[in-house]
Amino acid sequence: MEIKDIAVVDLFCGIGGLAHGFLREGFNVVAGIDIDESCRYAFEKNNKSKFISKSVTELSSSELNELFGTSKIKVLVGCAPCQPFSSYTFKDPDKKDNEKWKLLYEFQRLILETKPDIVSMENVSQLINFKKAPVFNDFIETLKNEGYFTHFEIVNCPEYGIPQKRKRLVLIASKLGNIDLIPKTHNKDNFVTVKDAIGKLPPIEDGEFHPDDKLHFARKLSPTNKIRIKNTPYGGSWIDWPEDLKLECHKKESGKSYSSVYGRMKWDEPSPTMTTHCVGYGNGRFGHPEQDRGISLREASILQTFPKKYTFFNKNKDFSTVLIAKQIGNAVPVRLGEIIAQSIKKHLSI
Repeated sequence: MEIKDIAVVDLFCGIGGLAHGFLREGFNVVAGIDIDESCRYAFEKNNKSKFISKSVTELSSSELNELFGTSKIKVLVGCAPCQPFSSYTFKDPDKKDNEKWKLLYEFQRLILETKPDIVSMENVSQLINFKKAPVFNDFIETLKNEGYFTHFEIVNCPEYGIPQKRKRLVLIASKLGNIDLIPKTHNKDNFVTVKDAIGKLPPIEDGEFHPDDKLHFARKLSPTNKIRIKNTPYGGSWIDWPEDLKLECHKKESGKSYSSVYGRMKWDEPSPTMTTHCVGYGNGRFGHPEQDRGISLREASILQTFPKKYTFFNKNKDFSTVLIAKQIGNAVPVRLGEIIAQSIKKHLSI
């Protein structure tokens, strides 16, 4: 078996974090499919592949099989958007046609109809804990009934060299035999830290684009928030502010559960989980460890393990920093894509 005999299709591809991990491992990613047209430029520019702007609910098995073509091994991967899996969605957990589960059931449908040789699904870790929710168990049982050997686990991203405290559910399944993830590559003694990842980037002010790198941009702080971050010590948060700077909601007993909000990162640890609001100083521990600003888009992309050469926008057109932050936060870390791809290569003895 040679790697050129394998075709990969990425469902819910976004700007291509998962796909790029496979590309870096030598796989032929034939297409990415996502309903968000704004992701097209970055996906196609960086992944030598075509972007299909379409809802997975409208994707037919014949279309998917046409993408796979005559490849000897078909690999279907994807990360269904995780927003539906918040705690409030469990008001009616037993109703399988509930909209909140629709995308994973559509993923399941396409597996049943196209029977790819290998499947991988990445998602929020909470999905495995929702005992009342049928969707994940249904997904696993469907794979087993179709003859897939399955493996799933909660991946602690720093243990695979990702400089981010992110835990994700990763499932990998194969019709060809037992399959699992490659062994952990890092431990607490050699985790990749914030300093390792972004410590050498040039300093910038809030609201400022670096002249040599437009992605190295930090959102402009309000005058009050500028004072607040100046009063936030290394590794600290709003808890360390003078009383007159604190928000009323933080002074309540319930505010104690938000101790990381308006916080600074620490150089010697992996970063917090990147989210769609990861460049917003007030949205988590997204303050720069030393400089008086939130992290930049470039810093967020590096913490998501996108290579510096990854192109997020057309240099000849205006771009939205808010949109790019959302795209970066929604992405699968490229390094996690590499780990899944390496696991498949090991499974196929490539």
